[in-house]
Amino acid sequence: MFLDEFHSADADRICITAEQASQFARQIAGDYNPIHDPCARRFCVPGDLLFALVLSRYGLSQHMTFHFCGMVGDRVSLSFVEDDAGTVSVVDQGGKQYLRVKRSGWTIRDPATVETFTRRYVAFSGRNFPHYLKPLLEEKGVMFNPQRPLVIYDSMGFTLEDHDPCDLDLDFAGANLDVKGKRGEAHLEFRMSCHGHDVGIGSKKLVISGLQDYDADKMETFVTNFAQLKAANPCSA
Repeated sequence: MFLDEFHSADADRICITAEQASQFARQIAGDYNPIHDPCARRFCVPGDLLFALVLSRYGLSQHMTFHFCGMVGDRVSLSFVEDDAGTVSVVDQGGKQYLRVKRSGWTIRDPATVETFTRRYVAFSGRNFPHYLKPLLEEKGVMFNPQRPLVIYDSMGFTLEDHDPCDLDLDFAGANLDVKGKRGEAHLEFRMSCHGHDVGIGSKKLVISGLQDYDADKMETFVTNFAQLKAANPCSA
């Protein structure tokens, strides 16, 4: 299973080290958000890794929404709890919730299909910056603090129309940014297709904190450094 190297399991609990989390972010998602650096002061496990682990355990349902409730740190012991309504929660030993997943409709459990969807979505999700966010920020005349960029994965959801999708593709379908003072909410839309036929739609929400006036020079420097970091890692997606 392709997720085995990015977590360890003990009975009904899992644990993710900072190194495993960072490896997933860079190798699978191509995500270089500094918050996933093992040495980061506010390190957290990528939301996409928790997303992937849920799909691997429960399959791909027709309708799914993922709400991230907290930041998972290094080596936190986690368990997956399902209630009578089918809602799945990812919690630590103290009962603190980090992710809540609502699902309904039919479910696809074929491992190959679930892995294909997971890899396609995570690759899309990992392209948040600069591909999708930079044009939005520039258009609105704001940017994050380049010294301490804080972009948080808030939620995502999708609906599938075909319960037997073939070789699933996932493509960017538009974005918007709502600015409220020093805080911004970005919505990234995506569509799923199979041999050119649409089979589903979805959306991802990001929260950007510490917004300031857009500075083209500072942004270009940040983008250049980001690109150099990514190019230096030959294992990135």
